This record gives sequence, C-alpha cells and structure tokens, in this order.
Amino acid sequence: MKKCWVKIIFFWLILIIGFQVHAGGITLIQEINSAPANFDGKEVTLKGIPKDPTRMPLVDLKIYVLKDSSDEITVLTEFDLPKMGEEITIRAKVRTLAIFKGEAVGLTVTEVERYEPQQEI
Repeated sequence: MKKCWVKIIFFWLILIIGFQVHAGGITLIQEINSAPANFDGKEVTLKGIPKDPTRMPLVDLKIYVLKDSSDEITVLTEFDLPKMGEEITIRAKVRTLAIFKGEAVGLTVTEVERYEPQQEI
C-alpha cells in the first residue's frame, strides 16, 4: 500500500512541476527562430535585453530587438518602447504570414504584455 501512495505522490509532483514549467516557463528565442511553424499562433514568454529601437510615428509602429543568451528576435509593440539595455520579460504572440511545405514565412512576434521587473526590498 505504501508503494502505491509513493507512486501517486510522485505522479502528481511530476504533473504539477511539468505544468508549471510549461505554463510559466521562458521560451528561448533560438527555439522560435529554428522552428517558427511550431509556435505559429501561440503565446510565449520571452526574457531578454531590448536593443535597436525603431519608431515610425506616421504609422504608429514601434519595434525593438530582444536578445537572450541563445539568439535575438524582432518584437512589434503597441506599448512604449522599453528601456534599452535593461532586461525585460514579455508575453508575446508568434505568427507567421504563411507556412509553405513546412517552412514558416514572415515571422512576427507581437508583444501582448510586459512584466514589470521585481523590485528588491
């Protein structure tokens, strides 16, 4: 009977830990860049350092490049541009213009939410 409870507890721990990693985990930019079709239409959490800001006021377009330890990706945003050089965490929607023979064309990453950095007490 004790082995049964150990297996049940182990199963639930694995399930809970796996869900937390999947639900709140940070996606590496390299994963998106190497297989954008796998992320098409999905929301991801990205963490990195923004650089290379671009703002085109006539069309209300704001873009920056987000760089993490694995790669970098261009992010479209409707928010104010983030402070450059300071690490941020964002939730973003990944879209591709088309998928042709398994290859994604026209990758876009649009910022949905920006998380405030946790302040130290």
